[in-house]
Amino acid sequence: MNARYLIAIAASLSVSATAFAAEGEALFKQSNCNMCHAAASASLGPSLKDIAAKYANAAGAQSKLEAKVRNGGKGSFGSMPMPATPKSVSDESIKIIIQWILSQK
Repeated sequence: MNARYLIAIAASLSVSATAFAAEGEALFKQSNCNMCHAAASASLGPSLKDIAAKYANAAGAQSKLEAKVRNGGKGSFGSMPMPATPKSVSDESIKIIIQWILSQK
């Protein structure tokens, strides 16, 4: 395969990953998730790095966390319950936010 094509493919994948990260972070902030969660340290809720680490090898982590974000929950990181996400935040936005959170290291 021509080196130009490989370079173009690699560049497009890099741009896609960067755009995905920017979208996930923007939705995270727009949805006010940052009111309780921070990137590296626990506040009211666990840090994004702690969430990503806990679910790194868990089967079905994406769908489990999507349901928890949508409906709320408690007990995964202590006694503080997580409230349900308002219906104004779409399921697609939650999916993107969770993918972004799980990519945090």
